[in-house]
Amino acid sequence: MSLKLTVGDLTIHRIIEQETTFLPALDLLPALTPDLLAENRPWMREAGAIDAEDVLILCFQSYVVKTPHHTILVDSCIGNDKPRPLRPKWNMKTDDTFMRGLAAAGFSVRDIDFVMCTHLHVDHVGWNTRLENGRWVPTFPNARYVFGKREFDYWAEQHSKTPVPPFGDSVLPVVEAKRAEIVRDDYAIGDHARILPTPGHTPGHVAFTFGRGKDAAVFSGDLMHSPLQTRYPELSAKFDVDQVQAATTRRNFMERFCDTDTLCCTAHFPSPSTGRIRRKGDGFSCEAV
Repeated sequence: MSLKLTVGDLTIHRIIEQETTFLPALDLLPALTPDLLAENRPWMREAGAIDAEDVLILCFQSYVVKTPHHTILVDSCIGNDKPRPLRPKWNMKTDDTFMRGLAAAGFSVRDIDFVMCTHLHVDHVGWNTRLENGRWVPTFPNARYVFGKREFDYWAEQHSKTPVPPFGDSVLPVVEAKRAEIVRDDYAIGDHARILPTPGHTPGHVAFTFGRGKDAAVFSGDLMHSPLQTRYPELSAKFDVDQVQAATTRRNFMERFCDTDTLCCTAHFPSPSTGRIRRKGDGFSCEAV
């Protein structure tokens, strides 16, 4: 399986940290019924999106996008040395999988010009920082880190009431190191990278579109976790802050990119994780490329 794609003048590399079972489908997607699951189980199994016990299989990954001008990391995955007691597979991790993946794609941490975060959940900011002499420091020393203002403000307010560990160890140290760009929705990087607001999973969740003059690729973040949500956009995840808004945003996103040449790069679909949105009945599918 190739982890490298080319679309237009972009080169896209997948950096996989984990691809593993996550939660039972009926747990992650509260509106999913046993009958609907049974109806879709065959193709989900064939796609490697669900195991024999009906537990969803998710990929946890970053993307490195090489434009003619910049090298951009989209989301920074889980990270090492971080206390995540609620997620044993992520808790105080010490493996070199992510860094080996980055090196295999031909990059060092110094090569990254921008880190763009779709939102500030634990598995999207982890490698923003690394532990050095007991302190959290930016992993990518030459990068500007792009955080959406609505998203940043939401988590800053939550953190001021009750500590939010990933905000404390993976976001604030970047701000303190003066490497952060806290931006509004009209922010762009050159003529290749733009923000597309996609609220619902979190209040300030965004997708990123890339391409000169058109959307050659879109990075959807946690707009959807499983291919089942393309078939049935109304199925929101239990982690969505506003499940109704998330469902509306997801359908609007599908309609926008349906039957276009835009490559959709998902955060969590099982490998190959990328595809083009096509209409399928009243829903959609992400046809692998």
